Formats: sequence, structure tokens, C-alpha cells
Amino acid sequence: MSRGSPPFVVQGPAQAERAVAILVEAFHDDPTWACAFPDVAKRREQHRWLWRLFIDGAMRYPLVWLTHDEVAVSVWIPPGGSELTPAQEAELGTGLRERLGPGADRVFGALELFEAHHPRDEPHHYLSLLGTDPAYRGHGHGLGLLADNLAVVDRLGSPVYLEASNPANVALYERFGFVVRDHFEPFPDGPSVTTMWREPHPPTTSNGRALA
Repeated sequence: MSRGSPPFVVQGPAQAERAVAILVEAFHDDPTWACAFPDVAKRREQHRWLWRLFIDGAMRYPLVWLTHDEVAVSVWIPPGGSELTPAQEAELGTGLRERLGPGADRVFGALELFEAHHPRDEPHHYLSLLGTDPAYRGHGHGLGLLADNLAVVDRLGSPVYLEASNPANVALYERFGFVVRDHFEPFPDGPSVTTMWREPHPPTTSNGRALA
């Protein structure tokens, strides 16, 4: 796993644009989000609009993180928070209609399933998005960012929830203590999405013993 300088919170338009650019490439071939936007010729621009909306929503807190070399990004929502403001929710609906036409109904249905499976009975941090620039995959940038973020959340004593939109990532999350909660199929022609939960882990000393 790659290690270097610690990650930083995204601030300002230039860093936000870099975060969006990473997500556009990271999710271009994601099994679930490719089904949501099936036109390959238009997908990058559609994803750019979509991820910018969610980046803007999360920057309210602020909980969008970039690695020091700006090749991986994570988007978090705190306990009691929301991914989008009411105005952004309205923009999401209008924008999907404009970009997908009748195909927007499939995406609305998928988003309703994401919401229906999201647990609301216990406060938690929500890992909304995690992506690495494909040119830098395989060097631990994304997993290193996840580890750094989880260390912060663990100090807060907060559980974490996420949805794995790519089945290939489930085992990676399990390595970090996430356990499978459920599965659902947002699109008939797409993969199963796996919902996962992680209880907070006590901070440990350098010898691996839990701190009191």
C-alpha cells in the first residue's frame, strides 16, 4: 500500500475539479454506473455533471478528501447529514431528465433502491464515493486514503456504511473490517450492489494493542 504525505480536505474550485475528474475516470466502467449511463459517447460528460453535484454536496461539511498527490478521492457524509441539499436534489431530477430522457426513470428507480437500503436507525459516517485515477491503480492510493479516513472516523467512535457498486471491491472492503449487510439489483441488466457496515475499531498502538 502506497504511503506518503497525509490526505487533505478539498477546498476551492481547482481541487474540486480534480476530485471530479478522478471520479469521472474511476467510475467510467463501473458495472452499476455504466448501466445508469449506457451511452459511452456521452457518459464522461454525464458523470462529470453527476459527480460534481455530489462533490458540491459533500463539501458543505467538508468531507471530500484527496491524496497528497491528487490521484485518489473519497467523499463522506457525516452522521445526520445528506448527500445533497434540497436545491441540489431538484437539480438532480431535472438534470437526469435533460440528459437521459425516458431513460431517467431507470436511474430514479435505482436511486430509490439505494435510499431504501440505507440504514437510518443508527448514526454513522457514510462513504458515498471512493475512486482512484485508473492510471494510478494498483499502487494502494485508494486503499491508503481509505485507511487514513477510517483512522479519523475510528477516533470519533463512528460506524461506517457504504455501497459497493462493483462486486470486485467487496473483498477489498472486507479487509478493512466491513461486513456485508445486504444486496440489491438497481438495474435488471446490471450487477448486484452490496451494502456493507463497519463498526468502529479501537485505536491501536504501534505494537497492535488496542488503546484504553
